[in-house]
Amino acid sequence: MGRFAPEGLNLDGKVILVTGGTGSFGRRFIDTVLTRYSPRKVIVYSRDELKQHEMQIDMRERFDAATMLKMRFFLGDVRDRDRLTLALRGVDIVIHAAALKQVPAAEYNPSECIHTNVMGAENVVWASLTNRVRQVVALSTDKACNPINLYGATKLASDKTFVAANNLAGDIGTRFSVVRYGNVVGS
Repeated sequence: MGRFAPEGLNLDGKVILVTGGTGSFGRRFIDTVLTRYSPRKVIVYSRDELKQHEMQIDMRERFDAATMLKMRFFLGDVRDRDRLTLALRGVDIVIHAAALKQVPAAEYNPSECIHTNVMGAENVVWASLTNRVRQVVALSTDKACNPINLYGATKLASDKTFVAANNLAGDIGTRFSVVRYGNVVGS
């Protein structure tokens, strides 16, 4: 019997890649997927090897060996289009959660924030289309509504990039979605 995620996103038997998979959202999302669904494979894509290592240790304590065989940890940054394209081979669903999210850090390091949040979004779109990924869900933020800081502005640009990508999908059929994700304690 198949189970369905909200809005009809079927996760059973799918290969799912989560950018920013070692972040607070990524960890909780992956835990939920492994607990409630039966994915074929879950790929954690992040640039932090220490967080990946710690996540693997934590997961080995909580999940059985069969579940752990479904897990893959892929070091990489959304800024690196080639690495991202390699990571997305054979992926059905991408959850794009990678971003620089700290407002003060974004204001002090604007080019870093733009490279990750805007250029990284473009790289996710390009790599997803190249690999014929079926569904891409990008996380946004309440700060993208009428932005007053650089972080909000970059997330607004990212949102627009993903929505417009539906026009590029053509016969590939990739569906791009954006969901707003506000400040949630313990996300």
